[in-house]
Amino acid sequence: MKQDFNAVGDLESYVSVPEGEYVCVVSEVREGVTRDGSPRWSFRLDVADGEYAGRFAAWDGVGWGERGLPRTKHVLDALGFDVSGSLDVLPDDLNGCRVVANLVQEEREDPRTGNRVARLHVPYLGYREAEPAENAAPF
Repeated sequence: MKQDFNAVGDLESYVSVPEGEYVCVVSEVREGVTRDGSPRWSFRLDVADGEYAGRFAAWDGVGWGERGLPRTKHVLDALGFDVSGSLDVLPDDLNGCRVVANLVQEEREDPRTGNRVARLHVPYLGYREAEPAENAAPF
């Protein structure tokens, strides 16, 4: 078989749904730290409803350092937590939460491999509260 690969790019794509707004569910939360040493929770979003239900959407996260708290407040509010005062929340409390996420594709170079990578991400204020699910299937 003869094939000319000059026109084939080296883009690694981790995009499993088109860009757009989706009702998503948090299906996994991982604890870590930010570059400044503050706690960070990374969470996996899966599409909850519609044509792409059950598909991976994106990884996102919230930071608990001073710089990250405004977005963390916005995200937790969209996930349905009462952020009007003091809140005691654990990573596992996010599992199963529904949210409407605006997913935007980004491409960047992976510093480890040098390859171009395409992923979906949620912009800074790209969340809003989802309507409660009727007979929602757990993930």
